[in-house]
Amino acid sequence: MTAAENVCYTLINVTNDSEPPSEVSLKADLEKGEIKAKTEALKKVIIMILNGEKLPGLLMTIIRFVLPLQDHTIKKLLLVFWEIVPKTTPDGKLLQEMILVCDAYRKDLQHPNEFIRGSTLRFLCKLKESELLEPLMPAIRACLEHRHSYVRRNAVLAIYTIYRNFEHLIPDAPELIHDFLVNEKDASCKRNAFMMLIHADQDRALDYLSTCIDQVHTFGDILQLVIVELIYKVCHANPSERARFIRCIYNLLQSSSPAVKYEAAGTLVTLSSAPTAIKAAAQCYIDLIIKESDNNVKLIVLDRLIELKEHPTHERVLQDLVMDILRVLTTPDLEVRKKTLQLALDLVSSRNVEELVIVLKKEVIKTNNVTEHEDTDKYRQLLVRTLHSCSVRFPDMAANVIPVLMEFLSDTNEAAAADVLEFVREAIQRFDNLRPLIIEKMLEVFHAVKTVKIYRGALWILGEYCSTKEDIQSVMTEVRRSLGEIPIVENELKKESGDVKPEEEVTAAPAPKLVTEMGTYVTQSALSTSRPSKKEEDRPPLRGFLMDGDFYVAASLATTLTKVALRYVALAEDKKRQNSFVAEAMLIMATVLHLGKSSLPKKQITDDDVDRISLCLKVLSECSPLMNDIFNKECRRSLSHMLAVRLEEEKLSQKKESEKRNVTVQADDPISFMQLTAKNEITSKEDQFQLSLLAAMGNTQRKEAADPLASKLNKVTQLTGFSDPVYAEAYVHVNQYDIVLDVLVVNQTSDTLQNCTLELATLGDLKLVEKPSPLTLAPHDFANIKANVKVASTENGIIFGNIVYDVSGAASDRNCVVLSDIHIDIMDYIQPASCTDAEFRQMWAEFEWENKVTVNTNITDLAEYLQHILNSTNMKCLTPEKALSGICGFMAANLYARSIFGEDALANVSIEKPIHMGPDAPVNGHIRIRAKSQGMALSLGDKINLSQKKSVS
Repeated sequence: MTAAENVCYTLINVTNDSEPPSEVSLKADLEKGEIKAKTEALKKVIIMILNGEKLPGLLMTIIRFVLPLQDHTIKKLLLVFWEIVPKTTPDGKLLQEMILVCDAYRKDLQHPNEFIRGSTLRFLCKLKESELLEPLMPAIRACLEHRHSYVRRNAVLAIYTIYRNFEHLIPDAPELIHDFLVNEKDASCKRNAFMMLIHADQDRALDYLSTCIDQVHTFGDILQLVIVELIYKVCHANPSERARFIRCIYNLLQSSSPAVKYEAAGTLVTLSSAPTAIKAAAQCYIDLIIKESDNNVKLIVLDRLIELKEHPTHERVLQDLVMDILRVLTTPDLEVRKKTLQLALDLVSSRNVEELVIVLKKEVIKTNNVTEHEDTDKYRQLLVRTLHSCSVRFPDMAANVIPVLMEFLSDTNEAAAADVLEFVREAIQRFDNLRPLIIEKMLEVFHAVKTVKIYRGALWILGEYCSTKEDIQSVMTEVRRSLGEIPIVENELKKESGDVKPEEEVTAAPAPKLVTEMGTYVTQSALSTSRPSKKEEDRPPLRGFLMDGDFYVAASLATTLTKVALRYVALAEDKKRQNSFVAEAMLIMATVLHLGKSSLPKKQITDDDVDRISLCLKVLSECSPLMNDIFNKECRRSLSHMLAVRLEEEKLSQKKESEKRNVTVQADDPISFMQLTAKNEITSKEDQFQLSLLAAMGNTQRKEAADPLASKLNKVTQLTGFSDPVYAEAYVHVNQYDIVLDVLVVNQTSDTLQNCTLELATLGDLKLVEKPSPLTLAPHDFANIKANVKVASTENGIIFGNIVYDVSGAASDRNCVVLSDIHIDIMDYIQPASCTDAEFRQMWAEFEWENKVTVNTNITDLAEYLQHILNSTNMKCLTPEKALSGICGFMAANLYARSIFGEDALANVSIEKPIHMGPDAPVNGHIRIRAKSQGMALSLGDKINLSQKKSVS
């Protein structure tokens, strides 16, 4: 059933492999067959009537031979049959045979079996003929007093639908049901009765609720849910009633049912904005998140908390609950933890930041002790980033956080260590008072760093911020320790040939005395004579990186040594010491260069790294003031500028966010007084229960854009020509995971078209859910056919097909009209998204599908072209605004988007303005798109190709 269709009660499976039986054979089975044969025949009759067959000759046969049977399956099938069979003559009068059927209904309503009574009452809810219902009213009323709750609750439903459709048949229904409700004990019966009173006579429902308002917490959850709905609707329509019922909602927050607690909290927030109400609702949400095991429930309730935070007056109340919110971190699911940390970070203030940091530090330490889980590393990264943000916003906290985090520089997970390193780099630049502490901790963990990327970053920080002679000497000691014995090449060659004696390799320790089994002393040498094999040999970390051929770290080492050597020269007064330190630094660089040129490493040194090391050697040999200034001042100035720009961007984005959240009232906005508002205006406000019901049915009303081109008419596709015998057009309605095609079919001929069928097929990752049923079109008649298509991934899809039909009275074969293709636009599934530079680079390296699109446009301005691409593809530009500003003739930018299916799309725009071709020359260059799936990369490339040129207005 498509979301756009009306609600249906019964779904019937139709098998397509059988031939339709003749009316004669069906009649024979219904008259003389066994129970099983009659059951099968009745099923076939139901299916044939659903397909449009009339079968008037079988009506009396069924009344005579099938209706008197007591078999439960047949009775259930008969209820479906009486629901769908035509009950009136063409002029609208009730068929005479229906009087017999009505009598059978009455007998079933008095049947001793409660299942038959209950199912008959349910069936009566679907009847639309008041003449059939009128004789049955006494029997329906009598069912309210039946001993079984199944019969009583269905009797209430039957009375409700009859009262709603034909009030004259039972005018005293609200009074009857009110009396029934007062004396009823069963929860499901009470729920149905109360639901009827809500919709039929709200005052009686309120009267009943007033009498038992103190016992509400003892009711069953299904009745409590309906009470919450009633209170919401009453207070929504008449705000003066809030004080009367708000205590009841508070009580329902303590309900044992999670569903009731959730609805009560949501209702409380809409009814009252008092801090105590918001706090109670938020506390209820937090308890739900912690106690519910289903991650989807946790995420939904977290979204509710985030919505609460968006309201400026509620934010302060939630700030007091940050520690309670952090209890949610006990959930192992990464997505839940991510949302929780983000929420806590948004709510953190100077009052609670200290407690927050303590909890996060404990969580970080816990991740170190946990047995490795695939999400542990990612969770650790999240915690590091959250602590980073806290320290930037509240500098006093940095001193507490840094010692804990710096332990993770030696972590095997490079991503978490890289986040720590980025944080340390920012902290050491911003907080001068923390520099000694950071340098001390960095020197402690330096030798334990296991990954080359982190090693490079640590070297840079030590080289940049060591400012005392002692620290500089410590850095040189750590570098020598990490490099091993030099010259490296000679040492490695000796090891290869086995010339190095154990005494040369191992520092002798005092020989311990051991006691033998006989009680005599023996001395054991500390030097083991067995030489370890090459593979078992444990190289120092830096030498290991160099032997693996990673000489980029050597270039970083050369820069660090140059910085500390120049600084040492300025600090040390003794010329001999100055020369000794510089010579040691130059020796290390020379030996690394020698190693790079030799055949020992797995990969030889690159020319770029040779140039950098050679430059550093030259700088140290000359020690010119200009180079000293560049190495020791300009580098730090660049970092400072970059961090300032990033901080400015963060502040700007926070400002935009807060501006969005602030409720701004214009000077000339009309003031709404609740007391003076007309009733119809009050009810026009959004009803949350109605909205949630519409969302569940897939009928959410999207706000159409003000632009007329973005209206529904823009999504109508013409499928056939105006001169075709059948004209068809389709409105393509794209929901999140499915597409509803609403096809208008018009018979343009003077003939009746029978078995008019819309046949569809799909190309791409689309799947037709159901085959549209055939219909009959009168001359010049029209009809709407709905088809549902499921979407599985983000790529351009095509729906194609034809309409086939028979002309009434013609002897020719079936006629066919071929339809135009419907192209499904990928842009309906792509949304802008954000990621860090490191994540972008990682995904860029991992994604295997690349599509290179050549720029071919009539746009002459670089920034305008980039904006045009962003608008056309729904992608977000990750390159900061400052990096794109200015005019230099070329531009490079990174773009990112994510589909609703969680697929990532990356793009790199490299464009230039050919100046030699004049000021009106169009932009040229390339756009490279990368994605995990081929379909995504190709579809996005096609979209860019189609929309590159700007339409001339």
